[in-house]
Order: sequence, then structure tokens, then C-alpha cells
Amino acid sequence: MVPLRSVVLAGGGTGGHIYPLLAFADALRRHFPEVRITTLGSPKGMENDLIPPAGYDLRVIPAFQLPRAINLNLLRTPDRMYKSAHAAGKILDEVQADVVVGFGGYVSVPAYLAAWRRELPIVIHEVNVPPGVANRMGMKFTKNIAVGFPSQPVAAESLRDARVVGVPLRTAIARMDRAALRPQALQHFGLRPDLPVLFVSGGSSGARTINLAVAEAAKRITHAGIQVLHVQGGRNDPFEVPSDLPVPYVVVPYLSDMQLGYAAADLMLCRGGAITVAETTAIGMPAIYVPYPHSNQEQKRNALPVVESGGGLLVDNSELTPEWIERTVIPLARDPQRLAAMGRAAGAYGRRDGDEALLDFVCEAVAGR
Repeated sequence: MVPLRSVVLAGGGTGGHIYPLLAFADALRRHFPEVRITTLGSPKGMENDLIPPAGYDLRVIPAFQLPRAINLNLLRTPDRMYKSAHAAGKILDEVQADVVVGFGGYVSVPAYLAAWRRELPIVIHEVNVPPGVANRMGMKFTKNIAVGFPSQPVAAESLRDARVVGVPLRTAIARMDRAALRPQALQHFGLRPDLPVLFVSGGSSGARTINLAVAEAAKRITHAGIQVLHVQGGRNDPFEVPSDLPVPYVVVPYLSDMQLGYAAADLMLCRGGAITVAETTAIGMPAIYVPYPHSNQEQKRNALPVVESGGGLLVDNSELTPEWIERTVIPLARDPQRLAAMGRAAGAYGRRDGDEALLDFVCEAVAGR
């Protein structure tokens, strides 16, 4: 493995870009304790809340949304991009970067441009189909493309030659033993060990459709002897859950220790974001995916291969009703044999070594510059 002295990581805006970046930074630090790790972010992205507390150097540069149509913003883009790339370039020079590794988000584009001008190796990690706008632009400057899922090179021509490395995951999840952690997790949430647990989460921001449908079905779920651990999500309004339920229905506003939720759960009801799919499959979690509907359907494309392999179910956002939950979720949560089979299928699709595999790829790119 080629020793790395200074690595610049670019990615921001959403957790889907930032969490893999942080997991990869941790792998860098494990293998190269003396490496200088510099992250690039934008002034308003989630990276400002997540990266500094993780102990990594965050440098903020101007970042602008890339227009998808010909308009006034497009005319302004070259000047804006020049300023952003210039700012990124000054940082690359200051830290004497060996390589730029980008995870997407608009802040990645100026980093790619600055690295290309300096003939530095660029490695892009992409988890969606189609690739995000920023990474699509970055692909013009490098052939070092890594992807998170085996379905991606088949589904997108632009990713045909990409290396499948998996998604870098937090160590607490990638190395977790669900069975061993389960007693602690159940105790942490005040859940009973003798009843199944449905784990509900719409991601870090939450999902109102999921929240309301499950809360409205609370009586039916709990009277069937199923406990619920429900993550509201940081950007979602509270919802009402009946107080006279026969078994625990635990609501938490936000869950930073997701490994505890996974360990407590027998079945998950969730969105189909790339990180969620990577985590559920890595640990062999049976899941019902409710893809976010207002997008280019990438969440459905993320979850569909897992469902086709037998590792989960898929339901459209509009079809997730209390009645559907009663017909589908309740019987599944009470069927341990079917859950076990789904968990095995999910685990066969997922992988836990995305951080290490991406690091190998980055070292190859630096060695071949």
C-alpha cells in the first residue's frame, strides 16, 4: 500500500456524501496515523455540524449549485466556479495534497477542477444511479471511479468501468455483532426481549409519510405483540402516538448511535437512501423500503436489487397506509423464519469493507499517477 502523506476529501450538503467521507477518513487514519487529512465543505452544508466534531480539519470554500438548464445562473457559473476552484487550489497547495477523493455534492466540483489543473490524482466515489451532477462533471477529469453497489455499473453507462468497492461505513456499524449487542440495545430503549421490534426511520431528516402511517397504525401493531422503535428525524414535526398501548412504542427525535437501533430491531421500515441500503445490507437487516418519491427515483433503484435478491420489500410512498402496514408489516414482523431468510439474503448482497476497498483503490491511483 502506497504511503499517503496528505489527502483532501471533498463532499458535503447531505449525510449521503458526508458519512462515507468520515468513514473513509477513519480508515485513512487507521492505516496512516501521520497522514494529513483535509476536508472541503460549503458554508451551509451538514458538514459543518458533522466533520469538526469528528476531529477532522474542515476548510470552507464557496460552492454553488450547478444549474440544470440554460438561464442566468448558467451565465454566472464560469466566474463563480473560477473563484471556488481558486479557493480549493490554494488549500491543495498549502497542504501539499497527494490526491483528492470526492464523494459528491457541489463542493466537490471546485476540488476536482483544482486537482485536474495541478495534475493530481482524483478518485470519485459514487453511490447513486444516475450519478449526481457534481460527480458527473468530475468524471470528465478522471477515470478513477469507485461505486458502492454491484448494480451501478450495469445500470449506468457512465459507471460501466467503475470499481465496485462498497460504501465506507462507520466502524460501529461495519463491525457490529447484532446478536451480541441486542441485550444492551433493548435495555437502552426500554424494550422487551420476548417480543419482536419494528425499527422505523426515515433517515436523519425523517420522513413524514412514514411517521404518520406508522403512528396511525400504532394500535394495530402493538396489539399484534410488536414493539416499535421510531426515529422521528431531525427536521420532522412531532406526531401523536396513543398512550394506552399494550407493548412499548418508543419515539426518539434523532438517533446518532444507529447501531443500537439496528441491534434492537427484527425488521426495519425505512427510506431507500444509499447509506441506509448500504448499512442494512452490510449487517443483514430485513427491511421494507419506502423510496422518497420526489426525485429521479434513485432511492428505488438503490433498494430494488436488494428486494430482487430476497433481502427486503418495496412499497411506493403513496401506498404506505395503516391498512398496508396491517396486511404486510405485521405478518412479516411475526414470522421469524421469513425474517431470518431475508436477513441472510440482505447480508449476501451487502459488504462491510467499503472503507478498506476504497483505500486500496486510492493508493493504486496515487501509485499510478
